[in-house]
Amino acid sequence: MFSYLPSRSLSRLSCALVGTAFAAMFATSLQARELSVSTVLSDAFPWGQAAQKWADLVEERSDGELTLRVYPNSQLVNGDQTREFSAMRSGLIDLAVGSTINWSPQVPELNLFSLPFLMPDEAAVDAVTGGEAGDMVFEAIEARGVVPLAWGENGFRQLSNSSGEIDEPADLEGLKIRVVGSPLFQDTFSALGANPTQMSWADAKPALTTGAVDGQENPLSVFDVARIDQVGQNHVTLWNYMNDPLIFAANQQVWASLSDDEKALLKETAVEAGAWEVAMTREQEAGRLADIQERGVTVTELSDEQYQAFVDATANVYDKWIPRIGEELVEAARNAIEAQ
Repeated sequence: MFSYLPSRSLSRLSCALVGTAFAAMFATSLQARELSVSTVLSDAFPWGQAAQKWADLVEERSDGELTLRVYPNSQLVNGDQTREFSAMRSGLIDLAVGSTINWSPQVPELNLFSLPFLMPDEAAVDAVTGGEAGDMVFEAIEARGVVPLAWGENGFRQLSNSSGEIDEPADLEGLKIRVVGSPLFQDTFSALGANPTQMSWADAKPALTTGAVDGQENPLSVFDVARIDQVGQNHVTLWNYMNDPLIFAANQQVWASLSDDEKALLKETAVEAGAWEVAMTREQEAGRLADIQERGVTVTELSDEQYQAFVDATANVYDKWIPRIGEELVEAARNAIEAQ
């Protein structure tokens, strides 16, 4: 037999149940907050490992109260890596470990790192990112609605091709080279006499396989892990023509919603994950090169004179791009490199 409760009692009971459910949901939300992290490459590559390292450190030090969920392969922007910065700025992405190349369409100052042959070695990269120029770059990013937290490194980009040894600009004459979606890359390879062909990485490997393009440029880590030698790329030229630092960053609104402790935790772990990834990437370079050579790839190292020939051939690129990047920023970078 059903017991009867007055409507006023039912109302009170309903309110109590709703209040209890809301309190439970609120407590759960306080206990754990998940933020998305976008990255272009999976954890098979150092880039993806940097994002996962960040996530692991945050979960460990927050006791699970703050978690980062990594979305590799540009999943959050449907594979279009050049949209990552815009998506983060608009709030579709909470956090990212992104490339200076991919973010340069929205932050022109990031083209600093793509200027050909500006930074000859790792010491030069560190001098730029760790000095006044690096601070200026971070200010430019923050001015566009994204909070930069730390540096990582995708590494120096080397040149590979299926045609033969390349040790002077004339060897590039007419070769179709796959490049990322940046006008600066188009200008650099055009200055060298090549035929730069812009395409996504998803399209690049099939194009290399069929011979639709003759070559590509990427860090050795990408060449090694992606086994680019298996698609006919049997010649690699080590020329360190540009370095692609990675940047750990947060959406501005997401950052503002965090407590001071959460902000400190995210920044501290980003700096630590970045430093870890930079060291790992550099330590693995010699081993990767040896593995690539063992697989039958011919590796060409340039003499000082050969290197200078490429520098001279791309000098006019600076005339066009320094005004876009900012003369003060480029000068700060050059001063840092010269002072090291």
